[in-house]
Amino acid sequence: MIIKILIVIGIIILIYILITVNSLIRLNNKVKEAFATMDVYLKKRWDLIPNLVEVVKSYSNYEKNTLQNVINLRNNNYDELNYDDKLKTNNKLSENITKLFALVENYPEIKANENFLKLSDNLTKIEDEIANSRKYYNAVIRIYNNKVEMFPSNIIAKIFKFKIKTMYEIKESEKESVKVEV
Repeated sequence: MIIKILIVIGIIILIYILITVNSLIRLNNKVKEAFATMDVYLKKRWDLIPNLVEVVKSYSNYEKNTLQNVINLRNNNYDELNYDDKLKTNNKLSENITKLFALVENYPEIKANENFLKLSDNLTKIEDEIANSRKYYNAVIRIYNNKVEMFPSNIIAKIFKFKIKTMYEIKESEKESVKVEV
């Protein structure tokens, strides 16, 4: 009788392990899908930046530092960056794009340029898409991380080496208003 009970308990534990592992795999795949969705928009922005920099560069000989930071970040081959590097590089790029647009405020002739206006509109649309995909990505990460951290699924996650994922966060400096000096 005890052997039958132990067998039943063993089967129940095995079923729980299988269900939990499958759940973790499903959530991990959702994280990958959410990142891939966001990655499409990050890549679009990545490809738009050189055009924007060229337009601003043609009007501004004084703002070399910010332009050079954007160019240096953009010189990496996006497709060769790993998951974490894409997030870090895009955070830095967002910060420098904000500075770039603050600089443009000092040059009304740039703001009136048709190419700049088109690029700026495209960038604004892409930034909106990035923001929406960030929300989805972070929601999926939260669900995944909860599963990895909460008892008893955290035991299974440790055994099968499921790790906590990093959310896409903005830096404190990006939360502050950009000061435009005339």
